[in-house]
Amino acid sequence: MIEIYNIILYRPLFNLLIFFYNTISFQDVGIAIILVTVVIKLILYPLSVKSIKAQKALQDLQPKMDSIKQKYKNNKEQLGKAMMELYKTEKISPVSSCLPLLIQFPFLIAVYNVFRVGFKPESLDMLYGFIHNPNTLNPVAFGFLNLAEKNIVLAVLAGAAQFWSSKMLISKKQPKVSSAKDEGMTTIMNKQMLYFMPAITIFFGISLPGGLTFYWFLTTVLTALQQLRLSKKHDKDVKIEIPKDVKSANTEEIKGIEK
Repeated sequence: MIEIYNIILYRPLFNLLIFFYNTISFQDVGIAIILVTVVIKLILYPLSVKSIKAQKALQDLQPKMDSIKQKYKNNKEQLGKAMMELYKTEKISPVSSCLPLLIQFPFLIAVYNVFRVGFKPESLDMLYGFIHNPNTLNPVAFGFLNLAEKNIVLAVLAGAAQFWSSKMLISKKQPKVSSAKDEGMTTIMNKQMLYFMPAITIFFGISLPGGLTFYWFLTTVLTALQQLRLSKKHDKDVKIEIPKDVKSANTEEIKGIEK
């Protein structure tokens, strides 16, 4: 299993990093990491789009979910059936937003291994025959940032980027609830994600090689920008329908003003 993992993910990513290091990045590992991050994001782009759309759809569905929960608050069995029927009607899967994160996890492990042993000279033995061996890999990026060492600043930046990304996914207008018991599951998960994920990112980031933390920061920023673009498109596509009685009343009022 480990050998398959190395063949499918670890070794290709390492070779891609060295290829960019030798060519486009002018032997700057920081630029090489940026390019590798962009390639991985492009590979995972369809899954990321699906995840973001699912999260936005669940947010739009939150008022209906809260209404069902209030209606069947004393009947858990009926509540479950009603929720499943709602998901089926709206063609939404509550787990679809989590799937891309699970798929990205193996990539994260592979990148971690690349930066854990990638700066050691013996790791260059894993290069393909058509990839030039640079003999040594300079871990200093942009002339000042050593990505082979732990970096608290990068960890904090990654946590801040995670907070921005999480904040963007939370609806601006959350439904009011009378107590914590009435709080919707999506609302609870949003609150946990908003503060818990950035804290976890910083906690692990300060103990990981700077190259991996830098990669995580870049990935999070690109994801946030993708969310921003899709959110704008989503808001533009959502049309506000005015009830006929309200529309008629406004029309009569305008006519009265004109007279």
